[in-house]
Formats: sequence, structure tokens, C-alpha cells
Amino acid sequence: MAFTVWLPIAVLFVLLFMKIPVAFSLATSTLMYFMLNPGSMTTDMVVQNMISGTTSFTYLAIPFFTAAGVIFNYSGITERLMNLCELIVGKFAGGLAQVNIVLSALMGGLSGSANADAAMQSKMLVPQMNRLGYSNAFSTVVTVVSSCITPIIPPGICLILYATASGVSIASMFYAGYLPGALIMAAEMVMGGYMARKRGYKATRERFGTAKEFAQNLKQSIWALFLPFGLVMGLRMGVFTPTEAGAMCIVYALLVGALIYRTIKPKMMIPIIRESVEATSGIMFIICASLAFGKFLTWERIPMIISEAILSICHTQWQFLLLVNVLLIIVGMFFEGGAAMILLAPLLVPAAQSLGVNLIHFGIVMCINLTIAGVTPPFGAMMFVSTSITGCSFEDYCKEVWPWCILLFGVLFLLTYVPDIILCVPRLLGAAGV
Repeated sequence: MAFTVWLPIAVLFVLLFMKIPVAFSLATSTLMYFMLNPGSMTTDMVVQNMISGTTSFTYLAIPFFTAAGVIFNYSGITERLMNLCELIVGKFAGGLAQVNIVLSALMGGLSGSANADAAMQSKMLVPQMNRLGYSNAFSTVVTVVSSCITPIIPPGICLILYATASGVSIASMFYAGYLPGALIMAAEMVMGGYMARKRGYKATRERFGTAKEFAQNLKQSIWALFLPFGLVMGLRMGVFTPTEAGAMCIVYALLVGALIYRTIKPKMMIPIIRESVEATSGIMFIICASLAFGKFLTWERIPMIISEAILSICHTQWQFLLLVNVLLIIVGMFFEGGAAMILLAPLLVPAAQSLGVNLIHFGIVMCINLTIAGVTPPFGAMMFVSTSITGCSFEDYCKEVWPWCILLFGVLFLLTYVPDIILCVPRLLGAAGV
């Protein structure tokens, strides 16, 4: 390739290492390419592509689900879910660690963002864990690794981004996320219980909750627990599309918060709108910049070249999946998960198709990979989010996290090479593309 092709790519990585935001890094390197190659596309056309690319109907799901997650936090549903989790698993060793893990699984259907989940539970649960004698490093690491569950359980933003980039049905990706998310939760609960017993971290409850206590807590939480179930049933029965489901979630969250829990007041609407716009604009700016960067890659046939290079090295599915796992873990340390998904899915999907890899299975593997990368030192995104809130040092975090990383890599290996675990639910529901 010509020098003018490699230079923008080199500039992109230099900017990322300098901690320049991903969106600005992508936009700068893209503009550099088209300025160095004026015959290919004008800078005006680059901006037009950045804007027009986001007019896709499926991208509307992102602001809808993001806003729904913000509203659920304001409605007090998070606190009610935490109380229910404590009632169910508080009797086990390391009670609050178990609550932390289960709450992340339940929040998957509400927030869909690993970073948002890590930030919320770092503020809410880590101080409580520290007061009960858990070390700050252990509390921080449990919070970070449990946030890996959130993007895998619908409606994870990463699932929507992969579906949009690869052409796979969003509903199929949603169906495929539940069982892997539950598997990761179960594995982390076993690890959390083992480490809690080893260190003498006690349960938060002396006994399991009574039927009356459980019924009372379930009554308060049922409106939140109904959302993931209603989401799947609505998609399965064709009541709404995935994009329309996001709008339905906003209406549902507002009705529950205002009429049932009576926690959302009119004065809260401005903060809710502000947080939703800020969260959505950050994601959409990255999408705009990555779409323009994708034009540059397509113009130079880089996806095809990479696909051919991978196929020349990998002649079987297991070789390809192993290479992709290693690649995604490395890339995911430097890129935020959503940005990495937008960039890499168009590059890797053609090669996966050529080798006969099921694209739904491949998408879940990509999502889990990039999420685990956010846990892994030295540049994991969730790691930085939580440690900046809890004050855990980088050294203490690294000492505490390595057994959890081994566990997560083991689960990833299992899901990579036993695709039936991922495809089980989509097959039962008759999803497209299975």
C-alpha cells in the first residue's frame, strides 16, 4: 500500500496512545487520508458521510435504550433490584460480592452499558463492601468483572452495534445474549464465593429470606424484572421492532417511575434529558467518525485485504476464532468496546462468513471479547472507570484481578468452541440466521 494509506493508520494509533478521545482520533486520521488523496473524496463529502451514515433506522435503538437506562436509574428501580438480590444471595459467602454480580446481570436488561454499570456500582456498592471489611481492591475488581455481564444481556449496546455493522438481526442477537450472560454470572458467583470463604468475608444475612420477605421484595421489583421478559416476547411475537422496543422501554420506564414508584417528578426531566443526550452524543459521535473511517478502509479495500490475509493463515474455524480472540483482547485494551465493534466487525465478518462461522455466534464472541478487554490491565475501560471512583491503586487492582481474568478467558474459550450454548435460545425461538 502507498504511504498515504499507512500514515493515517499510524496517526490513529499515535493519537489513541496520547489519550485523545476515540472519536477525534478517528476523525483526524480520516480527514488526513482524504486531504492527502484529494482525488478520492472531498472533506465536505467526509462530513456528509459522517452525518448520513447515522440516518439508519436501526441506529435509533441506541438513544432510545440509553435514555431508558437513565430513566430507570432515576426511578429507584436499581435500589429495589439490589434489595431483591441481597435477599436471594445475601446468605452465601461474600454476600455483597454475590449481590454485586447478580445485580449486574439484572441491570443488563436496563442499562446495557458495562461502563455505566461499573460506575454505578462503584458508587453504590463498593463503599458498603468496604464498611463490611472487604478489601478495596477486591470490592473494585468484583465490580469491574461483574460489569462484563451487562452488555451481553439484552438490550446491550454492543449487541446493537454488531447487528447493525454485520447485517444480522438485532432480535437474534438479543435472544443469543441471555444464556452466555447467565453462564458468566454463574462462573463469577462460584469464584466470588470461593475467594470470600478463603478470606473470611461473611454473608450479609444469617438466613435465607422468608416467603413473605421474598414476596414483598418481588412485588417492588417485578416491574423492572418484567422488562427483559416483555422485550423478548414483544420481539418474538412481532409486536414491535428492536428500534421500536427502545421507544417502548422509555415509555415503560417513565410510567413505572412516575405512576407506580412515584419517584420521578417533573423537575427531574431536565437532568434525565441532559444525561441521555450526553451519553447518546458520545456514542453517536464515535459512530459518525468510525463510519467516515470505514469509507477510507473500503476505498482502499482494506477489509478485503485483511480477510484474505486471515484466510491465508487460518484454514479452519477453530484457528480463525483463536486468532480473533487474541486480536480482540489486544485491540479492546485500547479501544472502547463500542468503537472497537464498529471498526472491527466489517473487517472480520467477511472472513467469518468465508469459513462458515455462524454470525450470531461470532457476534456474541466478539462482544464478550471486547468486554473482557475492558477488565484487563493496563488499559481496560471499566478498570479505569471503577478505580478512579473507588481510589484503588493500579498495582492492587492488577494483583487482585488475575484469577478473575483466567476465569473469564475460560468461559470465553468454552463459548467460542461450543457454539450451541450461544445458539440454543435463538434456535428455540426460531430466530433468523441460526
